[in-house]
Amino acid sequence: MKKYAAEFFGTFWLVLGGCGSAVLAAAFPELGIGFVGVALAFGLTVLTMAFAIGHISGCHLNPAVSIGLWAGGRFPARELVSYIIAQVIGAIAAGGVLYLIASGKAGFDLAGGFASNGYGVHSPGGYSLFAALICEVVMTMIFLLVIMGATDKRVTPGFAPLAIGLCLTLIHLISIPVTNTSVNPARSTGVAIFAGGWAIGQLWLFWIAPIVGGILGALIYRFIGNTKA
Repeated sequence: MKKYAAEFFGTFWLVLGGCGSAVLAAAFPELGIGFVGVALAFGLTVLTMAFAIGHISGCHLNPAVSIGLWAGGRFPARELVSYIIAQVIGAIAAGGVLYLIASGKAGFDLAGGFASNGYGVHSPGGYSLFAALICEVVMTMIFLLVIMGATDKRVTPGFAPLAIGLCLTLIHLISIPVTNTSVNPARSTGVAIFAGGWAIGQLWLFWIAPIVGGILGALIYRFIGNTKA
């Protein structure tokens, strides 16, 4: 249960920190942090939680990561469902807290998307469904490749959180204009539940694409990282 609690609080922090920066601070009058600030916020949530709970649960914070690590032979199948449930509940709880904070400002409107992920007219840059699909698959694939490599037993221990956090930052710098960056079904669900409407209707993509990408990335590392072959 401690592992699942760690995943709950870790994913809670990822969504509150990352999506919170997008909703509350990205376009703040004159001092907005913009895309770069939001990207850094997501990276920092993973970096800080990796140090805080990595030794407890592995700090997955993401169903695509858990499934990818299973595909890569690093995580037992028997714990997958429990991890994913904890992650999604943590994300929704964070979405709820963020909603309570954001709705305290006059003029707050969910029509802005509430940091939800989208494609087509709901993509920040107007990118198509196909572009969003490719982007999410490839970005999550690279994310898992970095995670698998950084946590390999042959690597000097202690630096994995830096590599993983910086990788997530870079992923956001690349893909925020395309989909608002998911690479994490729990993160997408946590805010889509509150945004409703189109965000729920497009949520399927941000489950399927990250999971496919996560499995691909893990399998690629399993191949290139296998020195016995």
